[in-house]
Amino acid sequence: MKLTQQYLEARSVMPRLCAPLAPEDAVVQSMPDVSPSKWHLAHVTWFFEQFILREYSDDYVSLDDRYHYLFNSYYYTAGQMHARPRRGLLSRPTLAEILDYRAHVDTAMQALLEASGDNPDLRFRTVLGMHHEQQHQELFLTDIKHVLSCNPLQPAYDASLPAPDDIAPTTLRFMDGLTGIHRVGADGDGFCFDNETPRHDALLHPHSIGSRLVTNGEYREFIDAGGYAASDLWLSDGWATVNERGWDRPLYWSEGLDSEFTLGGLRDINPAAPVTHVSYYEADAFARWAGARLPTEFEWETAAQAVGRDGNFMESGYLHPVPSTADQFFGDVWEWTSSSYAPYPGFVPLEGSLGEYNGKFMCNQMTVRGGSCATSRSHIRASYRSFFYPDARWQFLGFRLAKDVAA
Repeated sequence: MKLTQQYLEARSVMPRLCAPLAPEDAVVQSMPDVSPSKWHLAHVTWFFEQFILREYSDDYVSLDDRYHYLFNSYYYTAGQMHARPRRGLLSRPTLAEILDYRAHVDTAMQALLEASGDNPDLRFRTVLGMHHEQQHQELFLTDIKHVLSCNPLQPAYDASLPAPDDIAPTTLRFMDGLTGIHRVGADGDGFCFDNETPRHDALLHPHSIGSRLVTNGEYREFIDAGGYAASDLWLSDGWATVNERGWDRPLYWSEGLDSEFTLGGLRDINPAAPVTHVSYYEADAFARWAGARLPTEFEWETAAQAVGRDGNFMESGYLHPVPSTADQFFGDVWEWTSSSYAPYPGFVPLEGSLGEYNGKFMCNQMTVRGGSCATSRSHIRASYRSFFYPDARWQFLGFRLAKDVAA
């Protein structure tokens, strides 16, 4: 497929995701971590404008130069930006004007790719921009979910979203993990982000890893056993966070522990589905209660390399975790690992402003793996590393268990 067509297909997704929303929905910001829907639509457009059109198109004319300030996110070397916690105050430009901005940039990008698409750096930046767009497709969904959950009416994003069949989860098995020295990181086959490089050796100690994710039913047992009140199960920061914020169940679960808010509206909790919207602290406490631990990112990666990239992704249409019917390492929820988000030995960020994409966040965050029910299938791979602060819950975040094995 030509790069131009790949670009247009990647860009067509977010307007479709926006279709169920009213213009009023698209401006709301429910907390600093959440961005309004229309800001996502504009920011990914700004990315192509800033890092491709301004660099490679001599005759490109911006639709509105003020957008550079409004829709820059954190690229300080590219210029100043509107404060993240105040994005919800941007009632203007309107949603219609932002969609016009997208069309303006897409027209210019299409012309540029048709004329100069064989330029290697242009191709790389375009593919990078498409993967950046896919990241924001997921953020679009998780952010609007949080926005709608804060509305007392609890409106559905799309009430027609299907619900999975009510089936029992597969039996949890602990599979022997690889031991010794193994290669991890991007293998050079296709696109990767800079934080997946360089490929290097990792030492794996004897361990076993769960064949599937922890389910809602299993997490309910932890709650019923008093897990949120047992200080000995929690990391110090986690225990402080639980008490400061009054956590006693996953985000979006009802007080009665029988229903949860989903993008399809308020629905019964499926005990067989993977638990989601839990923090690293909650995942770690559950693992300790279960007599296990969270896997390291390299234990996860080497296990995932041996299985197919099958799972419940955005294309499945559920936009929510579903019960697993087979051993699975991809989709449903991003999986917390016990590994801090840190550079690999010999890591070198991209040059220029694009070097701000990943490297500067390698502090105080935890690595998550595997993608979720809101991730595009073409976006994920075994070496893919994402990252969140340990108290994050609004993303589709879950976990599997691992155990040490005596040598």
